[in-house]
Amino acid sequence: MKKMLTKWYVKVDGMIRNERGSQSLEWLGIAAIIVIITGAISTAFQGGGLGSTFLTKFKDLLDKIV
Repeated sequence: MKKMLTKWYVKVDGMIRNERGSQSLEWLGIAAIIVIITGAISTAFQGGGLGSTFLTKFKDLLDKIV
C-alpha cells in the first residue's frame, strides 16, 4: 500500500510542478498584448485625427527644443 501511495504522490507531484503549459500561456498573453497595442497605434495614425494631432504636437515640441 505504501509503495502504491508513493508512486501516486510522485506522479501527482510531477503534474503539479509541470509549468510548460503556464509558460506557453504567458507568452501567448504577451504576444496578444503586443498585437493589440500595434493595432491600436496603427489605427490611430491611419485615420488622421489622433495621429495627425500627435504628430503636429510632437513636431512643435521638436521645433521649440531645436
